[in-house]
Amino acid sequence: MDTPEGMDRLPDGTVRRMFAAARRQDLDAMVAEFADDYVNITPNHPDRSFTGSAQVRSNWSALFAGVPDLTLEIRDAATAPDGKVWVEWASRGTRRDGVPVEQAGVAIFTVREGLLSAVRFYLEPVEHESGDVNTAVRDVAGADSRGPRP
Repeated sequence: MDTPEGMDRLPDGTVRRMFAAARRQDLDAMVAEFADDYVNITPNHPDRSFTGSAQVRSNWSALFAGVPDLTLEIRDAATAPDGKVWVEWASRGTRRDGVPVEQAGVAIFTVREGLLSAVRFYLEPVEHESGDVNTAVRDVAGADSRGPRP
């Protein structure tokens, strides 16, 4: 039976330990799961990519301090034949200034020698009022694009 936060969907090992530590807001235990030379690649925002577990500590320290009720939910997870762990997850909480925050996405983790060595990170803010699918297609294709007519 799935736990409410979906932790049982994660494979045993470093990814599960990292998420469990993050859920407890145990920064030291969380950062211990990352290799010193960890590489975070953020394809949708390349300038946000970084290297090093020190930046992981800085990022999560700010998140735990700024969103004290931060919760994480594992929606699904899978281990690929190459050993990469794919995790669909979400986070939510309320910033200290009262603004609610919600993110959702996928992270694809590489584990090396029992530590998180890399991730492709696709977590994004959830937008509840960004328009329907037709608006999204027009935003990409342009207002003058014409598709096949039904």
